[in-house]
Amino acid sequence: MTVTRLKAVDVVVVGAGVAGTIVCKELAATGLKVVCLERGRMIDPQHDFAMPYAHDELKYHRHSDLFQNLSRETITFRNSMNETALPMRELGSFKPGECVGGAGAHWSCRARRFLPWDFETRSRTLERYGRQQMPEDCTSQDWGITYDELEPYYDQFEHLYGVGGKAGNLNGEIQPGGNPFEGPRSREYPNPPTERTYAGALFAQAAESLGYKPYPNPSAAMTRPYTNPYRLMLGQCARGGFCGGYGCATGAKASPLTTVLPALLKHSNFELRPLANVIRVNLDSEKKRAVGVTYVDARGREVEQPAELVILTSYTFNNTRLMLLSGIGKPYDPVSNQGVIGRNYSYQTGSKVTLFFEDKEFNPFIGADTVGTAIDDFNGDNFDHQGLGFIGGAYVAAQAAGATPIRSTPVPPGTPRWGADRKKNVAQYYRRSFAITLHGTCQSYRTHYLDLDPTYRDANGLPLIRMTFDWHENERKMSAWITNKMVEIARVVGPSKMSISEPSAARYSIVPYQSTHNIGGAVMGVDPAVSAVNKYLQSWDVPNVFTIGGSAFPQNSASAPTGTIGALACWAADSIKDRYLKRPGALV
Repeated sequence: MTVTRLKAVDVVVVGAGVAGTIVCKELAATGLKVVCLERGRMIDPQHDFAMPYAHDELKYHRHSDLFQNLSRETITFRNSMNETALPMRELGSFKPGECVGGAGAHWSCRARRFLPWDFETRSRTLERYGRQQMPEDCTSQDWGITYDELEPYYDQFEHLYGVGGKAGNLNGEIQPGGNPFEGPRSREYPNPPTERTYAGALFAQAAESLGYKPYPNPSAAMTRPYTNPYRLMLGQCARGGFCGGYGCATGAKASPLTTVLPALLKHSNFELRPLANVIRVNLDSEKKRAVGVTYVDARGREVEQPAELVILTSYTFNNTRLMLLSGIGKPYDPVSNQGVIGRNYSYQTGSKVTLFFEDKEFNPFIGADTVGTAIDDFNGDNFDHQGLGFIGGAYVAAQAAGATPIRSTPVPPGTPRWGADRKKNVAQYYRRSFAITLHGTCQSYRTHYLDLDPTYRDANGLPLIRMTFDWHENERKMSAWITNKMVEIARVVGPSKMSISEPSAARYSIVPYQSTHNIGGAVMGVDPAVSAVNKYLQSWDVPNVFTIGGSAFPQNSASAPTGTIGALACWAADSIKDRYLKRPGALV
């Protein structure tokens, strides 16, 4: 096949999602010639997300309009190394994006910071409890960057994305009404918190009666009209539902499409190329320097884009896959426990207690995913783990996500799977129920990893990424213990019935949706023997390659990853501008 070679640019960025758009904007502002390559189509929010078409549950949820096209590229999955991995033919457990904006175009706006403990999980656990507390075969490690180092960049991202919330810790002083367990923040949120719902009030009252400390969920769906530092305006959220998994019809959801891209496209030295699927990073003969990337365009032609600097900012799976396909870093081998690319894949633990009432009614169809009330009393290491047999924790919340009409049909235990009784219960409890959810940490383990599948290939003939993952005993114990605390809160609320859904009690299944919070595979750290990139997200092996995204997380926090991905993008962009460009080469 003939390969078209283009004129060289200063920087090529792979992926126009949360991280990619921020990095492009910051580097384009320095005058560098920047090209961003995105495998998905272009999105015009004013056209593509216009009403009433934005509220189309079949189009977005069932037919996966904004998500990865599995007929061209998917992943293969198995629970353990002795099993044969099979391709995921239908989106289920998670939903990577495939459009300009990436998964940030359809995220649920859960813009929570990680706890200081999350960045130093191993060292803090060993210091407080000793080696015996670490789960067997656990490969969780410190990030190489602390919360205090990243705090200014959390602040930068929150103001860029207009996050609404209430500070619980301002410069070390605990603030009433906020989360008292959060790390110190340098200033208040740029927007006020969401208003408490009826369900949130019932949850908060019950939690407070048990000694817990409820606070409003931080939200990147605007709680008032807002203009961000790039002078882009966002409207106020109307709580119309159809948030997570959908575009926003009112322009209230902070995303790459609304907070960065309109300002970025004004730079004459920036070019966005959608429908450009990068298949490898091209290296020099010594494999020590990237010279550009090769991508497949919309007509199936291979195109080579030379560049002085290559930045991978795509989804966890693709960041890891590109490094494996390009020969950047040593692939991870779980048998010898050697190598780094694919190491420390992890996910997100969850469970749910649904409360059913005969005498209380709610408005489940009015909401946005982050409208809710939470407690952090059981998150991270905020409680004594001595004798519990696990590390990590979860935040617990009552959230009004907006109950879409097709799939939001909560019914109490014992309800038939079909028939007149089921229809009766769906009608009875649609407005008379709400859920208390667990959003938990997930540690990394030696046998949980990503590699290239030896059998299955994509539409371009390249090996698919293979996932080997299952729930570990540590996460099962953690989920069960905190779920019992949720049941205690629920009993104080006083429903007539309740049901418990705890996916981590069984083997991990890739079929039902859980969260689009896949992390690891190209993790950051201070030791090149157990990390793919250094604290600045720079490849240890190829210094002019940076890999930014959820792929850098050595293990997962209870909080959703998007806010931390955004903060890491701001941190890496500053590191490139202030350090790398002045003296190209290894920063560590």
